[in-house]
Amino acid sequence: MATYGSYKKIVAAQIPNQSIPDSAFAPGSGPKYGVLWISGGLGGISGGCCCLWTVPTGVKRVTFDLWGAGGNGSGFCSWDRCHHYFGAGGGMYATRTIDVQAGWQYSICAGGVYPCCSYECVGCQGCASYVNGCNLSSFCATGGSRGCANTAWDTMCTSEWQCCVSPGQNNSQFAMGNMAPAGTGPFACHCYRHTWCSGTAPFLSFGTIGGHVAECWVRCACWTVPYAMGGGNGMTTYCGNWDNGTGQVGGTGVVKITYV
Repeated sequence: MATYGSYKKIVAAQIPNQSIPDSAFAPGSGPKYGVLWISGGLGGISGGCCCLWTVPTGVKRVTFDLWGAGGNGSGFCSWDRCHHYFGAGGGMYATRTIDVQAGWQYSICAGGVYPCCSYECVGCQGCASYVNGCNLSSFCATGGSRGCANTAWDTMCTSEWQCCVSPGQNNSQFAMGNMAPAGTGPFACHCYRHTWCSGTAPFLSFGTIGGHVAECWVRCACWTVPYAMGGGNGMTTYCGNWDNGTGQVGGTGVVKITYV
């Protein structure tokens, strides 16, 4: 037999937003809310960071936010010609929220970067970040596009850019491509003034890292870029250069776990 207590329940829609202040709750009566960040180190070569995460007791829902690692910038690929340049792209973003049970386990991996600075005309794409586990598979955020240098007299160097990403790509609920890197061709005689900017990572890194030279024998990309941002290019404005300019590695990938 049904009783008053069995059907007279309060649902969330019946409670106006912010009508119950925090002071009305006793300590410990609210949900257990936590945030965990996973990433490799900045400042150079990083293999990323992988671990096994276990859902804590009392947790019912988890949101995974993923950013792939940034791409590598390019180095010199010719010592007797000038170059066009294009910066490397930042890592892509993907998110998914799922219901979980205490004790479930997930393999978490924040993508690493290419294991050395680039000497070639093109850098390397950043590695993907991913999460696999109970009721979740094939979920990832791909790494950023590689930077490039081009020695052709009249062909610009181009880079990939994917801003619009279809719903459900890589098993995500929402995803977004990296902010476009940029570059310009040299001015006057193919060897004067070069500019490039690296791509950022959506919702994580802001602004940009860039380089500009008017006259410079060798400029290596020696600076550290933020998490998931594209690396910088080695640059020169001279022909007949017999030194080596290297491109820098991108920023390591990132995984954010929010659980309640």
